Amino acid sequence: MSAFATIEQAIEIIRAGGMVVVVDDEDRENEGDLVLAADAATPENLAFLVNTTSGVICVPMLGEDLDRLEVPLMVLDNQDPKGTAYTVSVDASEGTSTGISAADRARTIQVLADASSTPADVNRPGHVFPLRYHPGGVLRRPGHTEASVDLARLAGRRPAAVIAEIVNQDGTMARVPDLERFAAEHDLVMVTIADLVAFRREREALVERIAVAKLPTPYGDWRMFGYRSSADGSESIALLYGEPENQADVLVRMHSECLTGDVFRSLRCDCGPQLDLAMARIADEGQGVIVYLRGHEGRGIGLLHKLQAYELQDAGADTVDANLQLGLPADARDYGTGAMILADLGLTTLRLLTNNPSKRAALNGFGLSIVERVPVEVLPNASNELYLQTKADRMGHEYDGLDVAVSTGVGDIAKQRATAPAAVEKPAPRGVGMAPPPQDVPRKDTA
Repeated sequence: MSAFATIEQAIEIIRAGGMVVVVDDEDRENEGDLVLAADAATPENLAFLVNTTSGVICVPMLGEDLDRLEVPLMVLDNQDPKGTAYTVSVDASEGTSTGISAADRARTIQVLADASSTPADVNRPGHVFPLRYHPGGVLRRPGHTEASVDLARLAGRRPAAVIAEIVNQDGTMARVPDLERFAAEHDLVMVTIADLVAFRREREALVERIAVAKLPTPYGDWRMFGYRSSADGSESIALLYGEPENQADVLVRMHSECLTGDVFRSLRCDCGPQLDLAMARIADEGQGVIVYLRGHEGRGIGLLHKLQAYELQDAGADTVDANLQLGLPADARDYGTGAMILADLGLTTLRLLTNNPSKRAALNGFGLSIVERVPVEVLPNASNELYLQTKADRMGHEYDGLDVAVSTGVGDIAKQRATAPAAVEKPAPRGVGMAPPPQDVPRKDTA
């Protein structure tokens, strides 16, 4: 018998003011959080949370409620591997003493959950950590922040929750076997975020297929599927080669929109050549999918902000610091829309064309299984050497074919390029002097 309860059971428990254990994907944080609705917080259940978890009490909330309370993000340069959107910590301005006791924290949580609270009702900093919920919930970001608020909303309570990470007696993180024992000991039920994603997918459609058309290209004849997101109105495209629908282990590229690289063939990035290489690899494979995500320009900051970031890069900043100097996140993308498009196509197991390991973790959380990471590397040039170096050093991108270059500095990239094997000849699809996409990029199984 499964150790996990149904989402319906969890919703009823949350509706009644109880708490549940919520577990995320093993390729994500692989942890269990105690979760209850924020408007059900009491000194008694907060005392239980404090005594059985890490003691760090977080309150996931809607962005509009945090804005109403004037509670800002803790940092703009969010370096949390999972992008958890911590705000500044708070205490209730009235009805608390030091702010740290279970009773004080319960009072603070009640204030946060109250729709009539004002900025004057909370002090900053404090002992409770609000978290900013991503619009669309687990269908856009499959984290505990979104899962807890989704459960509260589905239960008909205020869209705010309380979460805390369960730890073992020795202070180590509790994994599934530990969580099973914990849940049995305290008569709690466990549910998974993956099941919550599936539950919402069955009942909600956040992407709508609008049109399907033929698309002849230098890489063969493709089909173009047009989608619109009901969450934010964005429009995205899926390019299908062959008949990949409902197939297993399909070769997939999740490609972020880049006007400068994809259309104008800018040498500042590797986006355009990566798109060409992905199309060539999929055509050689005989079937596959490219999801072209609109709204990802400049890693999600928008075209004009991206051009402002280019100005800062021209003055010496790298691609990460340029975003931060503009007061923008280094990477604001989410892959929920792409995951929903893949689900609409009937795909569940993928071989993902990417150099970015965080994409694998992001997609795994949506109930998709990444069975292989397939590198999609292109040779650097004098204009994007620093860009590639920064992505490797500061964003964790992996360049299997350029290990010497990214580990020993920009100067060695030119040496690596000079000795790299020649690409297999293939006519350039567009642009003058564009390097043809190579056909022999190595694959790396990370399953």
